[in-house]
Amino acid sequence: MSSTFSLAAKPCIKGNDSKFLHAKSVVTRAKAQVITAPKQSDTSAFPQLLTQRILHTDIHVRQIVERQSQADCLLAQQDPCRKPEFHPLFLEEAYARCKNICAEYAKTFYLGTLLMTEERQKAIWAIYVWCRRTDELVDGPNAGYMSSAVLDRWEERLQNIFDGQPYDMLDAALTDTVFRFPLDIKPFMDMIEGMRMDTKKCRYEDFEELYRYCYYVAGTVGLMSVPVMGIAPEACVSAQTIYSAALNLGIGNQLTNILRDVGEDAMRGRVYLPQDELAQFGLRDEDVFGGKVTDRWREFMKEQITRARYYFNLAEEGASQLDKASRWPVWSCLILYREILDAIEDNDYDNLTKRAYVGRTKKLLTLPLAYTKAQSPPSLILQYH
Repeated sequence: MSSTFSLAAKPCIKGNDSKFLHAKSVVTRAKAQVITAPKQSDTSAFPQLLTQRILHTDIHVRQIVERQSQADCLLAQQDPCRKPEFHPLFLEEAYARCKNICAEYAKTFYLGTLLMTEERQKAIWAIYVWCRRTDELVDGPNAGYMSSAVLDRWEERLQNIFDGQPYDMLDAALTDTVFRFPLDIKPFMDMIEGMRMDTKKCRYEDFEELYRYCYYVAGTVGLMSVPVMGIAPEACVSAQTIYSAALNLGIGNQLTNILRDVGEDAMRGRVYLPQDELAQFGLRDEDVFGGKVTDRWREFMKEQITRARYYFNLAEEGASQLDKASRWPVWSCLILYREILDAIEDNDYDNLTKRAYVGRTKKLLTLPLAYTKAQSPPSLILQYH
């Protein structure tokens, strides 16, 4: 199951084989996604979702916001003895590799990052690459070798990154980022926990279970990215609201991934749809595996798409509150993911035998619209709703 924001599905990429400092785990591959923000629709369709928030994710958000919103304090607490000293040319090469990976596998998002400051560009590319590599542990060409021990080693490797002891060149880019921005390790650890879920579960009894999974594999990306993208000085909402919006964006993106990939996941015996909601529409796993689009399936899909758009609504406000130079890639991805939902509808809700996608031309056409939205002051964006 592809997690987070896969903007282009290509097979795999090669990690750098040069080792740096402590070689504690296996060199793996990469795949991920990066945050984006969506639009507003009728939230009354799913009023129950307002009370269905998973408590532990709310607690995580509050804890992370408290630490990361105090940027100066967090950076000041870092032990200067732990800060690694990389040769400038080594770092330049490390970030260049992250840039190339992002440009190859997330073209639309990459173009959007070009408006960001150089320091933020590099940091976002480094986060993207780490997320991609993490996802490929369970969803890439070497997934057959996945085990709990592999994820344990990957977790140790993450801790080493935050301790200033990267394993390879790509890890070094993230280490440098960690010492430049107030990044908290918790969202990164939680994403690894999401990979563990993917190795153990292939069914979700209800939306509460599915929401938890979406938080781990995608909502975490938003929490990682806000400190790098920055909050606009003129933002008219709290930091907590912006972080929550980033989390909701990740939820919306992952729900969209799930709806887009229903047929592909079914071929692997996986159903990432709430079992109780399938039953409410008179559907079972056998209907998913059978690949036949019926009226019941169409009605079921309409409700699932409405839910994804609901989370995009919640996320949109946060996109407009980010630092102006960081909004373009967020809006680009937001619009693109909404168009994936549109494509499912255009396919008459057949996501069992067809994969909804947005063509290259249409992707490029989203950039001017995203740019226009990114230039609007936060107060004006809010007035548009």
